[in-house]
Amino acid sequence: MPVVHNCKERSEDCGAPAEASSWGVMLEILCLHGYHGSADTLRHQAAPLFDELGSIAEFVFVDAPSLAAGDYGWWHAVDAERDSADDPGVDGTHRHYKGWTRTRDAIVAVFASRGPFDGIFGFSQGAALAGLLVGLHAPGQPTVERPLCFDFAVMVGGFSANDPELAQLYMRADSYNLPSLHIFGRADRIVSMADSRVLAARFARPDLVEHAGGHVIPSDRSVRDRVRAFLDESAAISRAF
Repeated sequence: MPVVHNCKERSEDCGAPAEASSWGVMLEILCLHGYHGSADTLRHQAAPLFDELGSIAEFVFVDAPSLAAGDYGWWHAVDAERDSADDPGVDGTHRHYKGWTRTRDAIVAVFASRGPFDGIFGFSQGAALAGLLVGLHAPGQPTVERPLCFDFAVMVGGFSANDPELAQLYMRADSYNLPSLHIFGRADRIVSMADSRVLAARFARPDLVEHAGGHVIPSDRSVRDRVRAFLDESAAISRAF
């Protein structure tokens, strides 16, 4: 099982201590790092964005299972399972995502041991992973094919999977009929806005946020306000149920 880092236990790194929100609901959000990153890396990358959200959400950061084996990333994009490559899978067509099964099983285990989660947050390859996990999201009761339960997804610098087998997950339209927030930079040279828009188009009701920066988690006021509004709305919905 991957290492889980609870933001409530590391409030000095993750912003204000968790308190009841204005809605009386604390959101639990699972956070997924980028290709060469880790839970600690993402915690620091996201701190400026998350700093003001400690009153409404608890952020749980998790390491990719590959890190425990001395590897990195949620998967490697290769031509065949036997191949090796340092490729997160942004570009190219018909690639095989080596390591996906291990990642899927690890995330399902985190949901079972640390959940329930109200939502998921991902950056870069972690955002691509979040997009695929929505395909494992159960609109109703969990099943073997759709074992995950959550209510929303936030993706920063994400891209759509180009593994044909995994792309079939996007066909589950009812799973992708949930609130989603997609943040991407006009100066991003790693994941283009076009690639992020392709991922957003997989969702029934995508909320798109552009910023002027590159492949980063932005922290400018306009983006923070949009994220806060999105989470406030999610908290209101959770309170209603």
